Amino acid sequence: MPEQKPVTGAPPLQTADRVLNVLLAFDRERPEWGVTEIAEEFGLDKSVAQRLLAALAYRGFLVSDKRSRRYRLGPAVWHLSWVWERGGGMASLARPILEALAEAVGVNTLFAVPDGVHMRCVAAADGATGPLRYYVLAGELYPAHAGATSRAYFGMLPPGDRAVLLYGRPMARFSEHTPTDPVRLEERFSQVRRDGYAYSEGEYDPDSAALAAPVLVGRRPVGTLTLAAAPEVLRPRREQLIAPLLQGAADLGRLLTPARPRRAPRR
Repeated sequence: MPEQKPVTGAPPLQTADRVLNVLLAFDRERPEWGVTEIAEEFGLDKSVAQRLLAALAYRGFLVSDKRSRRYRLGPAVWHLSWVWERGGGMASLARPILEALAEAVGVNTLFAVPDGVHMRCVAAADGATGPLRYYVLAGELYPAHAGATSRAYFGMLPPGDRAVLLYGRPMARFSEHTPTDPVRLEERFSQVRRDGYAYSEGEYDPDSAALAAPVLVGRRPVGTLTLAAAPEVLRPRREQLIAPLLQGAADLGRLLTPARPRRAPRR
């Protein structure tokens, strides 16, 4: 076999790395970018930035506004995220943390993400106390107004966003402990921001209690991590479970945080 010569010059994946860096620059803080802005942000020649953006737009990862000539994320991003989540991507990422936490504290753990005015469980792990339900928890929906799993997420939203989602619509009462009064609900949501977690007993399921913490990517809530068990099991251990719960939520947040794009150094 002939001897291979060492590769010299620029890395062979330099262009791919540039494309991914540009794509990662589109976020909640900067949903739109222009050619000149991208060129300055990443230290690129303007013609190079134009070609990168055009290539991403051609494949549907970006869309261009013909009037402003600015770019936004396109349908290909949504398609990939849908395939990733529906194919179990989110669950497979979260499951090792859920399993480790369930083994450490001995109660059931679950990770839920927002789904309209509900939280949807995407992954769960059984603790030493055994399954919480006789059926698989993944896919179960928890209403926004009932239970710690939902309150830990919706409590982190701005009050105006929360009001649009929750109030002015019927709120079902699942037990005598289910809060349906908006004033009382807002007090509980505010407590989530103060404490960093939520606790409930019998608000959604009369036979279960939940201790939940928001999972944050930066400052943005993306879901909740919950410890769940029968009230007589969770209630006496509530205080000692807060620390491992918050640590697990922080670990999940770091896991779900995308790599930051490498920008050009500022002069």
